[in-house]
Amino acid sequence: MTLRIVVADDQDLVRTGLRMILDAQDGLEVVGEAADGRDAVEMARRLRPDVCLFDIRMPRLDGIEATRLISGPDVAEPIPVVVITTFDLDEYVHGALRAGARGFLLKDAGPELLVQAIEAAASGDALIAPSVTARLLQHFAAAGPATNAATTAELTEREEDVVQRVSAGRTNAEIAADLHISLSTVKTHLTSLTTKLGVRNRVEIAMWAYDTGRVNR
Repeated sequence: MTLRIVVADDQDLVRTGLRMILDAQDGLEVVGEAADGRDAVEMARRLRPDVCLFDIRMPRLDGIEATRLISGPDVAEPIPVVVITTFDLDEYVHGALRAGARGFLLKDAGPELLVQAIEAAASGDALIAPSVTARLLQHFAAAGPATNAATTAELTEREEDVVQRVSAGRTNAEIAADLHISLSTVKTHLTSLTTKLGVRNRVEIAMWAYDTGRVNR
């Protein structure tokens, strides 16, 4: 199955570069490009891509508001969005995730992480740049423990290993290499963890690990 992608960025060179990277990957196809947020929203609604890749700073409508309009909590049929930006600012990270983004990457993340983030978003998961994940978890830890943590969840030894590495911001490929298991096995463990813990994605798995003392605050 080919994942269809809409790319939105106000810089022509950036859009061209992203298209070249993504179209070179098996199973990915850029089906539309937009230079501003309003056009991006209209294009996404018209083309119904599998994933949108949005910059934060765009004319007419910024990437966060564009994300909210097509992927926010009030949208009946949301389209997954991965936000990619040069600006590693907490206000952007929190704003994008609150708006419904399923990924947040910096533009220097590299092709491998970009592809992983798009595939994760399409499958209902979320992938956040490791450096950003670490800061999010620090913010979460400072807020104190949540009251609804599934502290009694019984995990296998291997699932505990996966939790530790997710909490460190490791990608699926890195987890597979660390544990000497296949990529599909990593994905199976992540699916099992989301079910056992009652969470939606890897960021929430990491937050659960902090909340239950599995990772030092």
